[in-house]
Amino acid sequence: MTAAGLSASLGSCSPDELDFSQYPSVEISNEEVKMKIYLPDAEKGLYRATRFDWSGVIGSVQYKGHEYFGYWKSTHDPMFHEDLAGPVEGFIEPGPGYAEAEAGEKFIRIGVGVIEKADEEEYNWKETYKIVDHGEWKIDQGKDWITFAHEVQCDNGYAYVYEKSIKLKGDGFVIGHTLKNTGTKVIETDQFNHNFFMIDGERSGTAFKISFPYEIASSDDPKGMVEIKDKKISFLKDLVDDEFVFVALNGYGDAVEDHQVTVLNQSSGAGVTFKVDKPLHRMVFWACATTLSPENFIWLSVEPGAQEAWNSEYTLFVK
Repeated sequence: MTAAGLSASLGSCSPDELDFSQYPSVEISNEEVKMKIYLPDAEKGLYRATRFDWSGVIGSVQYKGHEYFGYWKSTHDPMFHEDLAGPVEGFIEPGPGYAEAEAGEKFIRIGVGVIEKADEEEYNWKETYKIVDHGEWKIDQGKDWITFAHEVQCDNGYAYVYEKSIKLKGDGFVIGHTLKNTGTKVIETDQFNHNFFMIDGERSGTAFKISFPYEIASSDDPKGMVEIKDKKISFLKDLVDDEFVFVALNGYGDAVEDHQVTVLNQSSGAGVTFKVDKPLHRMVFWACATTLSPENFIWLSVEPGAQEAWNSEYTLFVK
């Protein structure tokens, strides 16, 4: 992701004025946590673009009277690259097969399907490409859990079965992932979570503290909007509608323990800590007025016949 391509356009109406009832969704819950999840659907889905994984698009998480996510824009187009909500996941890398494909030939986007390569010099993550095969989605659900399985086969030697589960726990949820390579070529790609936190609808600003388990630093210009110091990102101002900040972060090591972040809304006392059981490959922070996103990356290299598994755990709390 580059700062130049980020959208900070929030439009003239509020997200509350948008009607999402037309998009397929389900709710899961336990005694403490209630979650709304939008379902992958090639014809009716909330999200049908090609940047993000279609599974596990979380529209709402409520815990002890607090809300942790929501729709952060005032306009919505299912075919636009960023028009979705929650801890959505995806892959910045173009996708297996892109580099060797000519214009008009195929590559794959994990969690999306088989894509037709455009006549272009390089992959454009803001672009919505033509999907030539959506693959097969299977969804199963219980009271406090849901699973997604996506199977894709392409005649260029790449194929996979990607499984994602979301399971609620007493104070949060766990997103489990398995990527099995069923093709004849190695799958190498990054995988990241954009997060899109909207804790209690608080606008991005001085109410928030974002904490890390290591000393963070950045060579990017924070534009006077945030301070990076003492393992924390602190806002120096409340962002207005045309402002955003983007900084790539460093300072983490190879230890799995480094792969965690805590976001606290100091005004409402609601916060969340998320951690992943694989080492960080990359870490960035982006925020606009309505949402803030610690974006965490891992790297995957899966040989034919092999599989990789990883878990992302979200623990909610109220101070």
